Amino acid sequence: MKQYSVLFVCMGNICRSPTADGVFRHMVATQGLQDRVTVDSAGTHSYHTGSPPDERSVAHAAKRGYDLSDLRARQIVSGDFDKFDLILVMDYDNLALVKSICPCGQESKVRRLTEFCLTIDSPVVPDPYYGGADGFNQVLDLVEDACNGLLQHVRKAGVGKQTG
Repeated sequence: MKQYSVLFVCMGNICRSPTADGVFRHMVATQGLQDRVTVDSAGTHSYHTGSPPDERSVAHAAKRGYDLSDLRARQIVSGDFDKFDLILVMDYDNLALVKSICPCGQESKVRRLTEFCLTIDSPVVPDPYYGGADGFNQVLDLVEDACNGLLQHVRKAGVGKQTG
């Protein structure tokens, strides 16, 4: 059976990327694909390495049934480009930073998460860190929409289908 791996990336790995990690892990598990789809998250900066997600992200995610409590921030490393099929960034700054460290030949793996949105038209997932509750809800709305599209993409890649 085909395996697939996705890495979500934001700046500090405490708001947007762990939210996407938790939402997509939940969707993958709901579809029974947890043995075939690997999900992780990282940050472009090491500001919060080892820290749990922002408590506001955790609380807003929990209200929608997503558990982020086991996640810890880490910084993206060069080995991630070999390990993951897709590296999905949250905004253009993250895109530029990730592409600047991306090895030759791996650039096609790096995309914006919002490219997978099905109903919401937004080029980026905005950083909610300095805002209020509305920002965290907007992140969840965008991430849920994009992760639904991402799940379709993963299925089209052959994950979940029996081979042989």
